[in-house]
Amino acid sequence: MSSMIFRVSSSPHIRSNESTQRIMLDVIIALIPALLAAIYFFGVKVLTVVLISVVFAVATEYAMQKILNRPITINDLSAVVTGLLLAYNVPPTAPWWMVAIGSIFAIAIVKHCFGGLGHNFMNPALAARAVLLASWPVRMSSAAFVSPGVNAVTAATPLSLFKAGAGCGNRIVITSATVATSDTLTSLWDLFIGNIGGCIGETSALALLIGGLYLIYRGVISYRIPLTYIGTVGILSYILGGFHVYCFTFHMLAGGLFLGAIFMATDYSSSPLTAKGQIIMGLGAGLLTVLIRFFGAYPEGVSYSILLMNVATPLIDRFTIPRKFGEVKKSA
Repeated sequence: MSSMIFRVSSSPHIRSNESTQRIMLDVIIALIPALLAAIYFFGVKVLTVVLISVVFAVATEYAMQKILNRPITINDLSAVVTGLLLAYNVPPTAPWWMVAIGSIFAIAIVKHCFGGLGHNFMNPALAARAVLLASWPVRMSSAAFVSPGVNAVTAATPLSLFKAGAGCGNRIVITSATVATSDTLTSLWDLFIGNIGGCIGETSALALLIGGLYLIYRGVISYRIPLTYIGTVGILSYILGGFHVYCFTFHMLAGGLFLGAIFMATDYSSSPLTAKGQIIMGLGAGLLTVLIRFFGAYPEGVSYSILLMNVATPLIDRFTIPRKFGEVKKSA
């Protein structure tokens, strides 16, 4: 009888043909509809902001890997995704130097100072947005509103109008020339397609939804975090907004909720590992977002909510990851 030799290796024993590059390419493809919507509503100038953000992100990735004597992995496209997401989180009027600083901070500090890809404890693009918002709040809060075929004019975002005192039982009309002083909020259709003021990639819920469905179809992300996050925001807004259906829909479509829930809260390295943990993260982020929007000083709460839940992720994993098979409880 011939002897057989079995090679035993460490986990994982089930391997996938999916590479980091393929996953990042899927994310880039999913982000294209939002970019096309931004070009349509804000003009081709948004391409300059996106290009600057991506170029500085990739260049910083290369420089940091050279400095830290790590393998050069710019071909995995992870830096491109970070650059895209950061560009989507700034207004189309953002100056080039501010976008460059954000990209450098996201890659050099948030990503590589904590070990590189897969070791960052929070989403790099969101962390960079928070730093830019704290450093240049006026520039980051300005939003250019563009009607197709009309020159851009400066206008308040829907969430800013809501924070200014417009109730969900009413509606504020935003035109391409001015913001009416009535007590009404913008139409849900404009919110859905993205015909509103805001950051480059956050305004069109339709485009972001298309990208999210693509990622779920490809198996890149799970539906758990986006669904529980967006659903929690909708339900709590419905309750706190006086049980108005408009308020329920408005707060789900306005701001960066779809962008954050689909593309940033689902980041592999900064989100919980288990299904139960992902649901907890979605619920927590939704609760924090509503609390900030309704009771905080800042009109939008998506960025800070996700970052806070990123920090809580190790604790969530600790209480939701099943005990190892055969594990013996340690004695006191």
